[in-house]
Amino acid sequence: MLVVAPSYEIQDALDHLPLPVALETRGRVCYKSEEKISGDSAIPFVEGIVRRGHGSVLEMAVVTAEIACSPTDAAAFFALQPRFFVIDKREGGLLVTASIRALRELATSAAADAVVATFACAVSAKYPFLFADINLATPSLAPPRLYSVSEIDAWPQALLARHRFLGVKFVVSRAVSHELVRHRVCSFLQESQRYCNYGRAQFDRRVSFIRPVFYQENSEEFAIWQQSMEEAESAYLRLLRNSTPQAARTVLPNSCKTEIVVYCNLAEWRHMFRLRTASAAEPSMREVMLPLQAELRRRYSFL
Repeated sequence: MLVVAPSYEIQDALDHLPLPVALETRGRVCYKSEEKISGDSAIPFVEGIVRRGHGSVLEMAVVTAEIACSPTDAAAFFALQPRFFVIDKREGGLLVTASIRALRELATSAAADAVVATFACAVSAKYPFLFADINLATPSLAPPRLYSVSEIDAWPQALLARHRFLGVKFVVSRAVSHELVRHRVCSFLQESQRYCNYGRAQFDRRVSFIRPVFYQENSEEFAIWQQSMEEAESAYLRLLRNSTPQAARTVLPNSCKTEIVVYCNLAEWRHMFRLRTASAAEPSMREVMLPLQAELRRRYSFL
């Protein structure tokens, strides 16, 4: 067995790279297939994700556009009750941020809407493989302005908090990841015990566990914990002789190490920090959230 410390990685650098690169980098966490990333692997990876309908990966990048439209067009768009869009009214139109998944789904169900068609066609013009399977309507509005992350980072706080999305990859226990996914407005991608076979050479044929914050390493309690993890690992590896990973994982405990990408706007990160750094929060959660908050506050003081 391998005992590792919890950690995190702020993925803001990905937001300055081409959108397919960000999607592939985050998406491969699920299968721990990062070794397959190459200079030309991003678009084929995303095309495969689209074909398989793996929508959660397509939530891991957003596009922000300023769309000039009439009040009537704006009202028709709002009447669609667009899910997982961030929308602000602007003079002469709308400021809209949406994930690729959210935009694809609305382009499928409400293709004729003027705002939807204009937004989807603008993104499709830049990344045609994202909408190759959808019959997009001809836009009736002027092409929108698409904003870069660098431009959004210069916006005033009220807009920045809503439209700036940020991903963080955590290396934590399954117990902590269970709490993270309670934040329903976020998007998540997580290392899959169903598909990852820890009995393979790729994982050194061992299971990784997160060092518990509760016990000193030379204590009796830590020794009990360690013995329990060793027994769980042994049972898991034995089950793999005749079982699939999804069956063998049933003996693995909450201390198992997992990697999980959490992606949301800064307003939701602020909400998460308010809950997860409080003195009453779970100690293992505070162990990663307190330093993450401190680091992000150096970039965005309102967090």
